[in-house]
Amino acid sequence: MHTVMRRRFLLPLLLLSVATLAVAPVAAETVTSVPVEVFNLDNGMKMLLVERPEMTTVSAGWVAHVGAANERPGITGLSHLFEHMMFKGTPTIGTTDIKRDLEIIAEQEMIQEQIRQIYREQRRQYRLGGNDDPFDPEARTDKQIELEKQFTALVEEQRSIMIKDEFDKIYTGAGGSGMNAGTTNDLTLYFITVPANKLELWFWMESDRLGNPVFREFYSERDVVQEERRMRTESTPTGKYAEQFEAMFWESHPYSWPVVGWPSDLKVISKQQADDYYATYYAPNNLTVALVGNFDSDQVKAMAKKYFGRIPRGETDPPDVVTLEMEQLAEKRMMAECDCQPQVDVRYHTVPFMHADSYALDILSELLNGRTGRLYKELVLGKEIASSASAGQDSGKYAGSFTFSAETKGDATPSRLESAWYMELRKIQELPIPARELEKVKNNVAAGSFRRLQNPFFLALQLMFYDGLGDWTYMNSWSDKTLAVTAEDVQRVAKKYFTPENRAVATYTRLAGADAEQWPEGVEDLEGQVQVMVKTQLRQLRQVQDVAQLQALVDQLQEQKASAPPEFKDVIPIMEKFLSDRIAELSAADGGDQ
Repeated sequence: MHTVMRRRFLLPLLLLSVATLAVAPVAAETVTSVPVEVFNLDNGMKMLLVERPEMTTVSAGWVAHVGAANERPGITGLSHLFEHMMFKGTPTIGTTDIKRDLEIIAEQEMIQEQIRQIYREQRRQYRLGGNDDPFDPEARTDKQIELEKQFTALVEEQRSIMIKDEFDKIYTGAGGSGMNAGTTNDLTLYFITVPANKLELWFWMESDRLGNPVFREFYSERDVVQEERRMRTESTPTGKYAEQFEAMFWESHPYSWPVVGWPSDLKVISKQQADDYYATYYAPNNLTVALVGNFDSDQVKAMAKKYFGRIPRGETDPPDVVTLEMEQLAEKRMMAECDCQPQVDVRYHTVPFMHADSYALDILSELLNGRTGRLYKELVLGKEIASSASAGQDSGKYAGSFTFSAETKGDATPSRLESAWYMELRKIQELPIPARELEKVKNNVAAGSFRRLQNPFFLALQLMFYDGLGDWTYMNSWSDKTLAVTAEDVQRVAKKYFTPENRAVATYTRLAGADAEQWPEGVEDLEGQVQVMVKTQLRQLRQVQDVAQLQALVDQLQEQKASAPPEFKDVIPIMEKFLSDRIAELSAADGGDQ
Protein backbone atom coordinates (compact mmCIF):
# COMPACT_ATOMS: atom_id res chain seq x y z
CA MET A 1 0.00 0.00 0.00
CA HIS A 2 1.27 3.45 -0.88
CA THR A 3 2.65 5.48 2.01
CA VAL A 4 0.21 8.28 1.32
CA MET A 5 -2.65 5.85 1.52
CA ARG A 6 -1.45 4.62 4.86
CA ARG A 7 -1.96 8.10 6.21
CA ARG A 8 -5.55 8.29 5.11
CA PHE A 9 -6.84 6.67 8.29
CA LEU A 10 -6.55 10.01 10.03
CA LEU A 11 -8.01 12.05 7.20
CA PRO A 12 -11.60 11.99 8.54
CA LEU A 13 -10.37 14.02 11.51
CA LEU A 14 -9.13 16.66 9.09
CA LEU A 15 -12.38 16.63 7.13
CA LEU A 16 -14.38 16.81 10.33
CA SER A 17 -12.43 19.88 11.37
CA VAL A 18 -13.27 21.46 8.03
CA ALA A 19 -16.90 20.41 8.23
CA THR A 20 -17.27 21.89 11.70
CA LEU A 21 -16.19 25.21 10.27
CA ALA A 22 -19.67 25.34 8.81
CA VAL A 23 -20.89 25.97 12.33
CA ALA A 24 -18.04 28.21 13.38
CA PRO A 25 -17.80 31.23 11.07
CA VAL A 26 -15.60 34.25 11.47
CA ALA A 27 -17.01 37.07 13.55
CA ALA A 28 -18.09 39.95 11.36
CA GLU A 29 -16.72 42.46 13.83
CA THR A 30 -13.34 40.71 13.94
CA VAL A 31 -12.58 39.71 10.36
CA THR A 32 -15.17 40.44 7.70
CA SER A 33 -13.54 38.23 5.08
CA VAL A 34 -10.37 36.56 3.93
CA PRO A 35 -8.85 38.34 0.93
CA VAL A 36 -8.75 35.78 -1.86
CA GLU A 37 -7.43 36.54 -5.32
CA VAL A 38 -9.20 34.57 -8.04
CA PHE A 39 -8.14 34.01 -11.62
CA ASN A 40 -8.96 31.46 -14.29
CA LEU A 41 -6.76 29.84 -16.88
CA ASP A 42 -7.92 29.60 -20.48
CA ASN A 43 -8.58 25.88 -20.02
CA GLY A 44 -11.11 26.59 -17.27
CA MET A 45 -8.99 25.81 -14.20
CA LYS A 46 -9.73 28.17 -11.30
CA MET A 47 -7.03 29.44 -8.93
CA LEU A 48 -7.68 30.74 -5.38
CA LEU A 49 -4.73 32.61 -3.85
CA VAL A 50 -4.21 33.87 -0.29
CA GLU A 51 -0.83 35.52 0.32
CA ARG A 52 0.74 35.14 3.76
CA PRO A 53 4.20 36.72 3.37
CA GLU A 54 5.12 36.07 6.99
CA MET A 55 5.22 32.33 6.33
CA THR A 56 8.08 30.20 5.00
CA THR A 57 5.80 27.61 3.41
CA VAL A 58 2.83 27.28 1.08
CA SER A 59 -0.16 25.05 1.78
CA ALA A 60 -1.14 23.94 -1.69
CA GLY A 61 -3.81 21.70 -3.12
CA TRP A 62 -6.56 21.21 -5.62
CA VAL A 63 -10.08 19.88 -5.58
CA ALA A 64 -11.79 17.86 -8.27
CA HIS A 65 -15.52 18.55 -8.39
CA VAL A 66 -16.37 14.87 -8.35
CA GLY A 67 -17.35 12.38 -5.68
CA ALA A 68 -19.47 9.33 -5.15
CA ALA A 69 -22.63 11.21 -6.16
CA ASN A 70 -21.28 11.49 -9.71
CA GLU A 71 -21.04 7.73 -10.08
CA ARG A 72 -23.73 5.27 -11.11
CA PRO A 73 -24.54 1.65 -10.28
CA GLY A 74 -21.80 -0.47 -11.80
CA ILE A 75 -18.95 1.95 -11.09
CA THR A 76 -19.56 2.90 -7.45
CA GLY A 77 -16.28 3.54 -5.63
CA LEU A 78 -14.52 4.86 -8.74
CA SER A 79 -14.06 8.39 -7.37
CA HIS A 80 -12.37 7.00 -4.26
CA LEU A 81 -10.27 4.63 -6.37
CA PHE A 82 -8.84 7.63 -8.21
CA GLU A 83 -7.76 9.06 -4.88
CA HIS A 84 -5.43 6.06 -4.71
CA MET A 85 -4.42 6.03 -8.37
CA MET A 86 -3.32 9.66 -8.47
CA PHE A 87 -0.20 8.78 -6.48
CA LYS A 88 0.97 6.09 -8.91
CA GLY A 89 3.09 8.41 -11.02
CA THR A 90 3.55 9.56 -14.59
CA PRO A 91 5.77 8.59 -17.56
CA THR A 92 8.67 10.31 -15.78
CA ILE A 93 7.84 9.41 -12.17
CA GLY A 94 7.46 5.90 -10.83
CA THR A 95 9.17 3.71 -13.43
CA THR A 96 12.55 2.84 -14.90
CA ASP A 97 11.09 1.65 -18.22
CA ILE A 98 7.98 3.49 -19.34
CA LYS A 99 7.79 1.60 -22.66
CA ARG A 100 7.55 -1.79 -21.01
CA ASP A 101 5.41 -0.30 -18.25
CA LEU A 102 2.70 0.72 -20.74
CA GLU A 103 2.94 -2.62 -22.55
CA ILE A 104 2.32 -4.44 -19.27
CA ILE A 105 -0.71 -2.24 -18.53
CA ALA A 106 -2.18 -3.14 -21.95
CA GLU A 107 -1.51 -6.86 -21.44
CA GLN A 108 -3.09 -6.73 -17.97
CA GLU A 109 -6.20 -5.13 -19.44
CA MET A 110 -6.62 -7.95 -21.98
CA ILE A 111 -6.43 -10.54 -19.21
CA GLN A 112 -8.83 -8.62 -16.99
CA GLU A 113 -11.36 -8.42 -19.82
CA GLN A 114 -11.33 -12.21 -20.05
CA ILE A 115 -11.86 -12.43 -16.29
CA ARG A 116 -14.78 -10.01 -16.56
CA GLN A 117 -16.33 -12.28 -19.18
CA ILE A 118 -16.11 -15.16 -16.71
CA TYR A 119 -17.74 -13.02 -14.01
CA ARG A 120 -20.48 -12.10 -16.48
CA GLU A 121 -21.33 -15.79 -16.92
CA GLN A 122 -21.10 -16.40 -13.17
CA ARG A 123 -23.56 -13.55 -12.55
CA ARG A 124 -25.93 -15.13 -15.05
CA GLN A 125 -25.66 -18.43 -13.21
CA TYR A 126 -26.25 -16.61 -9.95
CA ARG A 127 -29.52 -15.19 -11.29
CA LEU A 128 -30.59 -18.69 -12.32
CA GLY A 129 -29.67 -20.21 -8.97
CA GLY A 130 -26.56 -21.94 -10.28
CA ASN A 131 -24.33 -20.48 -7.54
CA ASP A 132 -24.65 -18.57 -4.30
CA ASP A 133 -21.83 -16.10 -4.96
CA PRO A 134 -20.58 -15.18 -8.44
CA PHE A 135 -17.28 -14.07 -6.90
CA ASP A 136 -16.66 -17.10 -4.65
CA PRO A 137 -12.87 -17.65 -4.77
CA GLU A 138 -13.39 -21.36 -4.09
CA ALA A 139 -15.54 -21.72 -7.23
CA ARG A 140 -13.07 -20.28 -9.73
CA THR A 141 -12.79 -22.08 -13.03
CA ASP A 142 -9.51 -23.55 -14.25
CA LYS A 143 -9.40 -20.86 -16.92
CA GLN A 144 -9.82 -18.11 -14.33
CA ILE A 145 -7.07 -19.56 -12.16
CA GLU A 146 -4.73 -19.65 -15.14
CA LEU A 147 -5.61 -16.08 -16.13
CA GLU A 148 -4.95 -14.92 -12.57
CA LYS A 149 -1.53 -16.59 -12.65
CA GLN A 150 -0.69 -14.78 -15.88
CA PHE A 151 -1.91 -11.51 -14.39
CA THR A 152 0.14 -11.99 -11.21
CA ALA A 153 3.26 -12.59 -13.30
CA LEU A 154 2.66 -9.28 -15.08
CA VAL A 155 2.14 -7.52 -11.73
CA GLU A 156 5.47 -8.82 -10.48
CA GLU A 157 7.23 -7.80 -13.69
CA GLN A 158 5.76 -4.32 -13.47
CA ARG A 159 6.85 -3.97 -9.87
CA SER A 160 10.40 -4.88 -10.88
CA ILE A 161 10.59 -1.75 -13.05
CA MET A 162 8.64 0.51 -10.72
CA ILE A 163 10.21 3.07 -8.41
CA LYS A 164 8.04 2.58 -5.37
CA ASP A 165 6.54 5.71 -3.78
CA GLU A 166 8.65 8.00 -5.96
CA PHE A 167 5.96 10.68 -5.98
CA ASP A 168 6.03 10.82 -2.20
CA LYS A 169 9.83 10.61 -2.03
CA ILE A 170 10.35 13.59 -4.33
CA TYR A 171 8.14 15.79 -2.17
CA THR A 172 9.60 14.54 1.10
CA GLY A 173 13.14 15.09 -0.17
CA ALA A 174 12.21 18.66 -1.01
CA GLY A 175 10.84 19.34 2.48
CA GLY A 176 7.17 18.73 1.72
CA SER A 177 4.92 17.50 4.52
CA GLY A 178 1.36 16.44 5.22
CA MET A 179 0.64 15.06 1.76
CA ASN A 180 -2.81 13.52 1.74
CA ALA A 181 -6.06 13.20 -0.15
CA GLY A 182 -9.71 12.58 0.60
CA THR A 183 -12.96 11.68 -1.13
CA THR A 184 -16.52 12.52 -0.12
CA ASN A 185 -19.88 12.21 -1.83
CA ASP A 186 -19.27 15.54 -3.55
CA LEU A 187 -15.55 16.16 -4.02
CA THR A 188 -12.03 14.77 -4.08
CA LEU A 189 -9.16 16.88 -2.77
CA TYR A 190 -5.36 16.56 -2.74
CA PHE A 191 -3.04 18.69 -0.64
CA ILE A 192 0.45 19.16 0.78
CA THR A 193 2.57 21.86 2.44
CA VAL A 194 5.83 22.74 0.70
CA PRO A 195 8.66 25.20 1.41
CA ALA A 196 8.03 28.50 -0.33
CA ASN A 197 11.08 28.03 -2.55
CA LYS A 198 9.74 24.67 -3.77
CA LEU A 199 6.43 25.98 -5.10
CA GLU A 200 7.50 25.58 -8.72
CA LEU A 201 8.26 21.92 -7.98
CA TRP A 202 4.67 21.59 -6.78
CA PHE A 203 3.36 23.12 -10.01
CA TRP A 204 5.44 20.72 -12.08
CA MET A 205 4.53 17.64 -10.01
CA GLU A 206 0.81 18.34 -9.91
CA SER A 207 0.51 19.35 -13.55
CA ASP A 208 2.44 16.23 -14.57
CA ARG A 209 0.17 13.86 -12.70
CA LEU A 210 -2.95 15.68 -13.91
CA GLY A 211 -1.85 15.92 -17.53
CA ASN A 212 0.08 12.66 -17.86
CA PRO A 213 -1.13 10.14 -15.28
CA VAL A 214 -0.08 6.52 -15.56
CA PHE A 215 -2.52 4.28 -13.72
CA ARG A 216 -0.05 1.51 -13.04
CA GLU A 217 -1.13 -1.20 -10.60
CA PHE A 218 -4.76 -0.26 -11.33
CA TYR A 219 -6.18 -3.68 -10.53
CA SER A 220 -3.85 -4.25 -7.60
CA GLU A 221 -4.96 -0.94 -6.14
CA ARG A 222 -8.56 -1.91 -6.76
CA ASP A 223 -7.87 -4.89 -4.50
CA VAL A 224 -6.36 -2.52 -1.92
CA VAL A 225 -9.60 -0.55 -1.93
CA GLN A 226 -11.56 -3.76 -1.36
CA GLU A 227 -9.33 -4.50 1.61
CA GLU A 228 -9.87 -0.94 2.85
CA ARG A 229 -13.60 -1.53 2.59
CA ARG A 230 -13.25 -4.74 4.58
CA MET A 231 -11.25 -2.99 7.27
CA ARG A 232 -13.37 0.15 7.57
CA THR A 233 -16.82 -1.23 6.94
CA GLU A 234 -17.10 -4.97 7.21
CA SER A 235 -14.73 -5.50 10.17
CA THR A 236 -16.04 -2.75 12.44
CA PRO A 237 -18.97 -3.41 14.78
CA THR A 238 -21.37 -0.89 13.24
CA GLY A 239 -19.83 -0.38 9.79
CA LYS A 240 -22.10 -2.71 7.82
CA TYR A 241 -25.21 -1.40 9.54
CA ALA A 242 -24.25 2.25 9.07
CA GLU A 243 -23.87 1.54 5.37
CA GLN A 244 -27.29 -0.11 5.31
CA PHE A 245 -28.78 2.84 7.17
CA GLU A 246 -27.43 5.26 4.54
CA ALA A 247 -28.92 3.16 1.75
CA MET A 248 -32.25 3.08 3.58
CA PHE A 249 -32.28 6.80 4.37
CA TRP A 250 -31.61 7.99 0.81
CA GLU A 251 -34.40 6.57 -1.31
CA SER A 252 -33.55 7.95 -4.74
CA HIS A 253 -30.46 10.12 -4.32
CA PRO A 254 -26.94 8.89 -5.26
CA TYR A 255 -25.84 9.57 -1.68
CA SER A 256 -27.36 6.14 -1.02
CA TRP A 257 -24.25 4.19 -2.02
CA PRO A 258 -20.99 4.24 -0.04
CA VAL A 259 -18.02 6.35 -1.09
CA VAL A 260 -15.83 3.24 -0.99
CA GLY A 261 -18.22 1.51 -3.41
CA TRP A 262 -20.24 -1.69 -3.48
CA PRO A 263 -18.15 -4.92 -3.48
CA SER A 264 -19.70 -6.29 -6.68
CA ASP A 265 -18.80 -3.07 -8.54
CA LEU A 266 -15.23 -3.01 -7.26
CA LYS A 267 -14.74 -6.54 -8.61
CA VAL A 268 -15.43 -5.58 -12.21
CA ILE A 269 -14.57 -1.88 -12.70
CA SER A 270 -12.32 -1.68 -15.75
CA LYS A 271 -9.42 0.61 -16.51
CA GLN A 272 -11.27 1.82 -19.60
CA GLN A 273 -14.16 2.95 -17.42
CA ALA A 274 -11.64 4.70 -15.19
CA ASP A 275 -9.98 6.41 -18.17
CA ASP A 276 -13.35 7.71 -19.41
CA TYR A 277 -14.28 8.91 -15.92
CA TYR A 278 -10.94 10.66 -15.52
CA ALA A 279 -11.25 12.44 -18.88
CA THR A 280 -14.62 13.82 -17.81
CA TYR A 281 -14.09 14.76 -14.17
CA TYR A 282 -10.35 15.44 -13.87
CA ALA A 283 -10.22 17.89 -16.76
CA PRO A 284 -8.93 21.35 -15.75
CA ASN A 285 -12.37 22.90 -16.25
CA ASN A 286 -13.57 20.75 -13.31
CA LEU A 287 -10.67 21.58 -10.96
CA THR A 288 -9.88 24.39 -8.51
CA VAL A 289 -6.42 25.10 -7.05
CA ALA A 290 -5.92 26.74 -3.64
CA LEU A 291 -2.64 28.25 -2.41
CA VAL A 292 -2.13 29.83 1.01
CA GLY A 293 1.31 31.03 2.06
CA ASN A 294 4.42 32.92 1.05
CA PHE A 295 4.40 33.53 -2.69
CA ASP A 296 4.30 36.32 -5.24
CA SER A 297 0.96 36.43 -7.02
CA ASP A 298 2.41 37.42 -10.39
CA GLN A 299 4.96 34.61 -10.27
CA VAL A 300 2.22 32.12 -9.33
CA LYS A 301 0.09 33.20 -12.27
CA ALA A 302 3.05 32.77 -14.60
CA MET A 303 3.78 29.28 -13.24
CA ALA A 304 0.10 28.34 -13.42
CA LYS A 305 -0.03 29.28 -17.11
CA LYS A 306 3.27 27.53 -17.81
CA TYR A 307 2.39 24.23 -16.10
CA PHE A 308 -1.37 23.88 -15.64
CA GLY A 309 -2.14 25.91 -18.77
CA ARG A 310 -0.68 23.18 -20.99
CA ILE A 311 -3.41 20.71 -19.96
CA PRO A 312 -6.26 20.81 -22.50
CA ARG A 313 -9.82 21.53 -21.47
CA GLY A 314 -12.10 18.51 -21.30
CA GLU A 315 -13.87 17.60 -24.52
CA THR A 316 -17.24 17.52 -22.75
CA ASP A 317 -18.40 19.28 -19.61
CA PRO A 318 -19.18 17.02 -16.63
CA PRO A 319 -22.89 16.15 -16.48
CA ASP A 320 -25.05 17.48 -13.68
CA VAL A 321 -26.33 15.29 -10.86
CA VAL A 322 -30.05 15.51 -11.61
CA THR A 323 -31.73 12.86 -9.43
CA LEU A 324 -33.53 14.50 -6.52
CA GLU A 325 -34.41 12.77 -3.26
CA MET A 326 -38.04 11.68 -3.15
CA GLU A 327 -40.12 13.13 -0.34
CA GLN A 328 -40.23 10.70 2.59
CA LEU A 329 -43.82 9.89 3.55
CA ALA A 330 -43.37 7.56 6.53
CA GLU A 331 -40.83 6.87 9.25
CA LYS A 332 -38.08 4.38 8.43
CA ARG A 333 -36.56 2.22 11.14
CA MET A 334 -33.61 -0.17 11.37
CA MET A 335 -32.89 -2.35 14.40
CA ALA A 336 -29.49 -4.02 14.59
CA GLU A 337 -27.55 -6.18 17.04
CA CYS A 338 -23.77 -5.84 17.09
CA ASP A 339 -20.67 -6.18 19.20
CA CYS A 340 -20.96 -2.55 20.26
CA GLN A 341 -22.17 -0.12 22.88
CA PRO A 342 -25.99 0.26 22.58
CA GLN A 343 -26.70 3.47 20.67
CA VAL A 344 -29.18 5.31 18.49
CA ASP A 345 -29.16 7.54 15.42
CA VAL A 346 -32.17 9.67 14.47
CA ARG A 347 -31.83 11.34 11.07
CA TYR A 348 -34.00 13.84 9.20
CA HIS A 349 -33.97 15.05 5.60
CA THR A 350 -33.05 18.74 5.57
CA VAL A 351 -31.33 21.03 3.07
CA PRO A 352 -28.17 21.22 0.94
CA PHE A 353 -25.17 23.54 1.03
CA MET A 354 -25.99 27.28 1.17
CA HIS A 355 -29.75 26.71 1.37
CA ALA A 356 -31.42 29.58 3.23
CA ASP A 357 -32.42 27.26 6.10
CA SER A 358 -28.97 25.72 6.52
CA TYR A 359 -27.77 28.60 8.71
CA ALA A 360 -30.54 28.15 11.28
CA LEU A 361 -29.94 24.38 11.30
CA ASP A 362 -26.24 25.00 11.99
CA ILE A 363 -27.11 27.24 14.92
CA LEU A 364 -29.51 24.58 16.20
CA SER A 365 -26.72 22.01 16.22
CA GLU A 366 -24.56 24.43 18.21
CA LEU A 367 -27.32 24.88 20.78
CA LEU A 368 -27.31 21.14 21.26
CA ASN A 369 -23.57 20.34 21.16
CA GLY A 370 -20.55 20.91 23.36
CA ARG A 371 -20.03 20.92 27.10
CA THR A 372 -22.52 23.74 27.53
CA GLY A 373 -24.97 22.36 24.98
CA ARG A 374 -28.38 20.98 25.83
CA LEU A 375 -27.60 17.36 24.97
CA TYR A 376 -24.58 17.15 27.26
CA LYS A 377 -26.37 18.92 30.09
CA GLU A 378 -29.52 16.82 29.89
CA LEU A 379 -28.48 13.36 28.64
CA VAL A 380 -24.89 13.05 29.89
CA LEU A 381 -24.87 15.09 33.12
CA GLY A 382 -28.55 15.38 34.00
CA LYS A 383 -30.25 12.06 33.28
CA GLU A 384 -26.87 10.23 33.09
CA ILE A 385 -28.19 7.95 30.36
CA ALA A 386 -25.62 8.77 27.64
CA SER A 387 -21.85 8.48 27.54
CA SER A 388 -21.90 10.76 24.50
CA ALA A 389 -24.55 12.68 22.59
CA SER A 390 -24.29 14.97 19.59
CA ALA A 391 -26.28 16.43 16.73
CA GLY A 392 -25.29 18.01 13.47
CA GLN A 393 -26.41 19.36 10.14
CA ASP A 394 -24.69 17.80 7.12
CA SER A 395 -25.26 20.01 4.08
CA GLY A 396 -24.05 18.14 1.03
CA LYS A 397 -23.81 19.74 -2.37
CA TYR A 398 -27.12 18.27 -3.53
CA ALA A 399 -29.03 17.32 -0.37
CA GLY A 400 -28.74 17.49 3.40
CA SER A 401 -29.56 15.72 6.63
CA PHE A 402 -29.58 16.38 10.36
CA THR A 403 -28.61 13.58 12.75
CA PHE A 404 -28.91 13.06 16.49
CA SER A 405 -26.54 10.34 17.80
CA ALA A 406 -25.97 9.01 21.30
CA GLU A 407 -24.40 6.03 23.07
CA THR A 408 -25.91 4.60 26.23
CA LYS A 409 -24.44 4.74 29.69
CA GLY A 410 -25.04 2.17 32.41
CA ASP A 411 -28.36 0.34 32.07
CA ALA A 412 -29.92 2.89 29.72
CA THR A 413 -31.38 1.64 26.45
CA PRO A 414 -31.38 3.13 22.93
CA SER A 415 -35.14 3.63 23.18
CA ARG A 416 -34.63 5.77 26.29
CA LEU A 417 -32.06 7.88 24.45
CA GLU A 418 -34.47 8.27 21.56
CA SER A 419 -37.26 9.39 23.88
CA ALA A 420 -34.94 11.87 25.58
CA TRP A 421 -34.08 13.33 22.17
CA TYR A 422 -37.74 13.86 21.31
CA MET A 423 -38.21 15.58 24.64
CA GLU A 424 -35.34 17.99 23.96
CA LEU A 425 -36.63 18.54 20.45
CA ARG A 426 -40.09 19.48 21.71
CA LYS A 427 -38.55 22.05 24.05
CA ILE A 428 -36.91 23.74 21.07
CA GLN A 429 -40.06 23.55 18.95
CA GLU A 430 -42.44 24.82 21.64
CA LEU A 431 -40.52 26.98 24.11
CA PRO A 432 -38.80 30.31 23.42
CA ILE A 433 -35.02 30.02 23.13
CA PRO A 434 -33.49 32.38 25.71
CA ALA A 435 -31.73 35.33 24.09
CA ARG A 436 -28.72 34.87 26.35
CA GLU A 437 -28.29 31.23 25.30
CA LEU A 438 -28.50 32.12 21.62
CA GLU A 439 -26.04 34.96 21.99
CA LYS A 440 -23.58 32.74 23.84
CA VAL A 441 -23.71 30.21 21.00
CA LYS A 442 -23.07 32.93 18.43
CA ASN A 443 -20.12 34.27 20.41
CA ASN A 444 -18.56 30.80 20.63
CA VAL A 445 -19.13 30.26 16.95
CA ALA A 446 -17.46 33.54 16.02
CA ALA A 447 -14.43 33.04 18.27
CA GLY A 448 -13.79 29.51 17.03
CA SER A 449 -13.89 30.57 13.41
CA PHE A 450 -11.44 33.41 13.89
CA ARG A 451 -8.85 30.95 15.24
CA ARG A 452 -9.31 28.56 12.34
CA LEU A 453 -9.01 31.22 9.68
CA GLN A 454 -5.58 32.13 11.01
CA ASN A 455 -4.22 28.65 10.27
CA PRO A 456 -2.94 28.58 6.66
CA PHE A 457 -3.28 24.83 6.25
CA PHE A 458 -6.89 24.70 7.38
CA LEU A 459 -7.66 27.86 5.42
CA ALA A 460 -6.47 26.09 2.26
CA LEU A 461 -8.61 23.09 3.15
CA GLN A 462 -11.64 25.33 3.59
CA LEU A 463 -11.13 26.96 0.22
CA MET A 464 -10.98 23.57 -1.49
CA PHE A 465 -13.76 22.01 0.56
CA TYR A 466 -16.28 24.80 0.04
CA ASP A 467 -15.41 25.24 -3.61
CA GLY A 468 -15.94 21.51 -4.03
CA LEU A 469 -19.38 21.89 -2.49
CA GLY A 470 -20.19 24.67 -4.91
CA ASP A 471 -18.89 28.07 -3.80
CA TRP A 472 -15.75 28.99 -1.87
CA THR A 473 -17.20 32.45 -1.06
CA TYR A 474 -19.36 30.71 1.55
CA MET A 475 -16.31 31.04 3.79
CA ASN A 476 -16.68 34.83 3.68
CA SER A 477 -20.47 35.16 3.54
CA TRP A 478 -21.44 32.59 6.17
CA SER A 479 -20.83 34.77 9.20
CA ASP A 480 -23.30 37.55 8.41
CA LYS A 481 -26.06 35.08 7.55
CA THR A 482 -25.44 32.92 10.61
CA LEU A 483 -25.14 35.75 13.09
CA ALA A 484 -28.46 37.04 11.73
CA VAL A 485 -30.28 33.81 12.68
CA THR A 486 -33.04 34.47 15.21
CA ALA A 487 -34.61 32.26 17.86
CA GLU A 488 -37.73 32.18 15.69
CA ASP A 489 -35.69 30.90 12.75
CA VAL A 490 -34.37 28.01 14.86
CA GLN A 491 -37.86 27.09 16.02
CA ARG A 492 -39.22 27.32 12.49
CA VAL A 493 -36.67 24.87 11.00
CA ALA A 494 -37.08 22.50 13.97
CA LYS A 495 -40.81 22.34 13.30
CA LYS A 496 -40.45 22.16 9.52
CA TYR A 497 -37.93 19.34 9.17
CA PHE A 498 -38.03 17.35 12.43
CA THR A 499 -41.30 15.52 11.88
CA PRO A 500 -41.98 11.80 12.50
CA GLU A 501 -42.68 11.06 8.83
CA ASN A 502 -39.40 12.74 7.79
CA ARG A 503 -37.10 10.74 10.03
CA ALA A 504 -35.19 7.47 9.95
CA VAL A 505 -34.12 5.76 13.17
CA ALA A 506 -31.30 3.25 13.67
CA THR A 507 -31.01 1.48 17.03
CA TYR A 508 -28.07 -0.71 17.94
CA THR A 509 -28.30 -3.20 20.80
CA ARG A 510 -25.46 -5.31 22.11
CA LEU A 511 -25.24 -8.81 20.69
CA ALA A 512 -25.84 -11.46 23.34
CA GLY A 513 -22.55 -12.44 24.96
CA ALA A 514 -20.62 -9.48 23.56
CA ASP A 515 -18.45 -7.48 25.92
CA ALA A 516 -18.70 -3.72 26.16
CA GLU A 517 -16.20 -1.85 23.99
CA GLN A 518 -13.14 -0.60 25.82
CA TRP A 519 -11.70 2.81 24.96
CA PRO A 520 -8.34 4.42 25.76
CA GLU A 521 -8.26 6.87 28.62
CA GLY A 522 -9.64 10.25 27.63
CA VAL A 523 -11.90 9.13 24.77
CA GLU A 524 -15.07 9.23 26.87
CA ASP A 525 -14.20 12.79 27.92
CA LEU A 526 -14.23 14.13 24.35
CA GLU A 527 -17.19 16.16 23.14
CA GLY A 528 -19.96 14.42 21.20
CA GLN A 529 -19.10 14.79 17.50
CA VAL A 530 -15.36 14.53 18.08
CA GLN A 531 -15.81 11.50 20.35
CA VAL A 532 -17.88 9.69 17.72
CA MET A 533 -15.29 10.37 15.03
CA VAL A 534 -12.38 9.28 17.24
CA LYS A 535 -14.13 6.03 18.18
CA THR A 536 -14.73 5.31 14.50
CA GLN A 537 -11.03 5.90 13.78
CA LEU A 538 -9.95 3.66 16.65
CA ARG A 539 -12.24 0.84 15.49
CA GLN A 540 -10.58 0.99 12.09
CA LEU A 541 -7.06 1.20 13.49
CA ARG A 542 -7.65 -1.89 15.60
CA GLN A 543 -7.85 -3.84 12.35
CA VAL A 544 -4.42 -2.68 11.14
CA GLN A 545 -1.73 -5.33 11.46
CA ASP A 546 1.13 -3.51 9.72
CA VAL A 547 3.58 -1.84 12.11
CA ALA A 548 5.05 0.32 9.33
CA GLN A 549 1.58 1.55 8.47
CA LEU A 550 0.91 2.50 12.08
CA GLN A 551 4.29 4.24 12.36
CA ALA A 552 3.42 6.30 9.26
CA LEU A 553 0.31 7.46 11.11
CA VAL A 554 2.41 8.44 14.11
CA ASP A 555 4.59 10.53 11.79
CA GLN A 556 1.51 12.19 10.34
CA LEU A 557 0.23 13.06 13.80
CA GLN A 558 3.55 14.74 14.53
CA GLU A 559 3.15 16.79 11.35
CA GLN A 560 -0.42 17.78 12.23
CA LYS A 561 0.13 18.55 15.90
CA ALA A 562 1.25 22.15 15.48
CA SER A 563 -1.55 23.06 13.06
CA ALA A 564 -4.40 21.14 14.67
CA PRO A 565 -7.39 23.32 15.60
CA PRO A 566 -8.15 23.83 19.31
CA GLU A 567 -11.01 21.32 19.45
CA PHE A 568 -8.54 18.56 18.57
CA LYS A 569 -5.88 19.40 21.16
CA ASP A 570 -7.10 16.53 23.37
CA VAL A 571 -7.37 14.10 20.45
CA ILE A 572 -3.72 14.02 19.37
CA PRO A 573 -2.32 12.61 22.66
CA ILE A 574 -5.03 9.91 22.73
CA MET A 575 -4.23 8.83 19.18
CA GLU A 576 -0.49 8.93 19.82
CA LYS A 577 -0.84 6.74 22.91
CA PHE A 578 -3.12 4.28 21.14
CA LEU A 579 -0.80 3.96 18.14
CA SER A 580 2.24 3.56 20.37
CA ASP A 581 0.55 0.81 22.37
CA ARG A 582 -0.68 -0.90 19.19
CA ILE A 583 2.80 -0.86 17.65
CA ALA A 584 4.29 -2.31 20.83
CA GLU A 585 1.59 -5.00 20.92
CA LEU A 586 2.15 -6.07 17.31
CA SER A 587 5.94 -5.93 17.64
CA ALA A 588 5.81 -8.15 20.72
CA ALA A 589 3.54 -10.62 18.90
CA ASP A 590 5.92 -10.73 15.93
CA GLY A 591 8.82 -11.33 18.27
CA GLY A 592 6.96 -14.12 19.99
CA ASP A 593 6.30 -15.88 16.71
CA GLN A 594 9.94 -15.99 15.74
